[in-house]
Amino acid sequence: MIGVAHTGAVFTLAQARHLVATLHPRIDELIRVRADLAELQADLAGHGLSALGGRAEVKGLEARLYAVLDEIQQHGIEVKSVAPVLLDFPGEREGRQVLWCWLEGDSDVRWYHRADCGFAGRRPI
Repeated sequence: MIGVAHTGAVFTLAQARHLVATLHPRIDELIRVRADLAELQADLAGHGLSALGGRAEVKGLEARLYAVLDEIQQHGIEVKSVAPVLLDFPGEREGRQVLWCWLEGDSDVRWYHRADCGFAGRRPI
């Protein structure tokens, strides 16, 4: 799991939804890089060869993965997982601190959970 300290940003549901839409090209890149890295590492571990390259390409993909993660986190978004991509946006609902939750495959931010309950406490909006 990948986490980031809360930067103090607080998002409305509309802001969280807008950010997911705006950052979708970066999220898509993260998914592509993640898949390439997994395939390359599996090939190198199994055969020592890969059409995707060698150790230098692993390092390059890792660097790109962390650069994209950093770009997402700079918006105050909490990256909870990379596989699958799970993003939390600190917010408030009915006077309680919540996290608006987006999971890879979701078309929009459609879930939330109390900040103290985690993923297991997810509820539909």
